[in-house]
Amino acid sequence: MKTVIINASPRKNWNTAQLLKEAVKGAGSAGAETEYVDLYDLNFSGCRSCLACKRKGMGELCRCYWKDGLSPLLDKILEADHLIIGSPVYFSEPTGGLRSFMERLIFPALSYNDYSSRFRGKIKVDVFLTMNMPANLYGQMYEKRMQEYFAPFGFLNGSLRIFPVCDTLQVEDYSKYDMAAFSEEHKRSVKETEFRQALEKAFEVGSGKEQVG
Repeated sequence: MKTVIINASPRKNWNTAQLLKEAVKGAGSAGAETEYVDLYDLNFSGCRSCLACKRKGMGELCRCYWKDGLSPLLDKILEADHLIIGSPVYFSEPTGGLRSFMERLIFPALSYNDYSSRFRGKIKVDVFLTMNMPANLYGQMYEKRMQEYFAPFGFLNGSLRIFPVCDTLQVEDYSKYDMAAFSEEHKRSVKETEFRQALEKAFEVGSGKEQVG
């Protein structure tokens, strides 16, 4: 079993990274070969629309031919069994880096003959989304939207699950920031309760042994 875990947050040690590092531990406990990557450490862009992945006679299907810092990671993912991604939600969307990554990974798998998947493997995908919004607001306004946003991962022929982690602690000391709309006491309370449960879930997801239902 090969598991690739991607931190799509620019923050290497905060909420998203903490969850993903638990997923690393979970995958390791199950004997998986793991690769952890901070996406914002890589020098890359989104799709350049070179269309080399659609050109006849290029050889390998589903490969992005644009070479930059993302290329080695894409190769590893195409050989993996499990892809775990974490991203904060900024301005109601996952990070721009994650969007660029998705373009590069998924667009080559899309057939422009019949819009089917050209990928011959099967990769299950789990996504952790950390966000400031409370859980009820996510359910009312964003759950369906995020399912649609990440639907292109279906071209990898595996399952897709999204785990929202809501009402997260934004900074260590709120007194240093103009954030009067938020209660630091409440955020810390959530950190000690719901976020701890999310850490346990991340470990279970990484291990592949989590309970369903």
